[in-house]
Amino acid sequence: MQEKLARIKEEALAKLNAAGTMDTLNEIRLAYLGKKGELTEVLKGMRDVAPEDRPKVGEWVNSTRKAIEERLASAQKEIAEKALEARLKAETVDVTLPAKLPEIGHRHPNTLALEELERVFIGMGYEVVEGPEVEYDYYNFEALNIPANHPAKDEQDTFYVNDKILLRTQTSPVQVRVMEKTKPPIRIVAPGRVFRSDDVDATHSPCFNQVEGLVIDKNITFADLKGTLAQFAREMFGQETKVKFRPHHFPFTEPSAEMDVSCFKCGGKGCRMCKGSGWIEILGCGMVHPKVLKMSGIDPEEYSGFAFGIGLERITLLKYEIDDMRLLYENDERFLKQF
Repeated sequence: MQEKLARIKEEALAKLNAAGTMDTLNEIRLAYLGKKGELTEVLKGMRDVAPEDRPKVGEWVNSTRKAIEERLASAQKEIAEKALEARLKAETVDVTLPAKLPEIGHRHPNTLALEELERVFIGMGYEVVEGPEVEYDYYNFEALNIPANHPAKDEQDTFYVNDKILLRTQTSPVQVRVMEKTKPPIRIVAPGRVFRSDDVDATHSPCFNQVEGLVIDKNITFADLKGTLAQFAREMFGQETKVKFRPHHFPFTEPSAEMDVSCFKCGGKGCRMCKGSGWIEILGCGMVHPKVLKMSGIDPEEYSGFAFGIGLERITLLKYEIDDMRLLYENDERFLKQF
């Protein structure tokens, strides 16, 4: 028995020393240590060994198994190290070659304009507030003094989910929601996407961005509105910018106005950008209608306020002298990389 075990050990070690792949090592392991391997067959023959000799034979078997397993482990390690070394040589990277830099994007012109606009109003003590794009008809129209069948809905009628839910046509609903939940004083700007049933052309889109502002406090007057928007215009378009207010009508403000700024391209002399007039219209504004205050739970006898609405794309087009609104949405890298 001892001679047989010595022969098995010698053969196994010789084959392990000559093995060059993991597959070969696995075959050797199965041949000698597997369920049908030679050492297993020796153990099965233990029943024929005299009881007094079994401890000694078991010791020989275990010694042989240990020697084979130790050599098998060291052979596996050697082959793994050689394989890694060969792979590293094959995959050598020349670190002296110039790297391929990843292409990094940058902010969209709309985002740049919005960030600057928010910076101006935050500097004046305003808070930036957002609201849902899918809105109730009540917040989008009724709470803004635009009841059913009001003519003003013709200009804004939009995409309805059902008779009570729609895609908002303006960010004014955010103002109503804030007035309902917040006790004055209130100073907010509400940016976001809005939706209207418009045809796509150089100055219109069924989806665009709007920024609306709201101030509610005691003793707020139209003079506060004019001073605030004049400061905004100077910060946004240059310190020499002048403003002009023209009477207008909005259902949710009274009195109402549209504001023009002096053309920052020609200084008011007249050019292609201002169509020769020297002025550019940029926003609508007015004093919050007392009925809107009352519907939102604010006493119009105690508080007053002003609101304004700015088309973000209009600011972007003017600020960066872009002549077609569609360029902002076409994702042409040749255009976007200019900013």
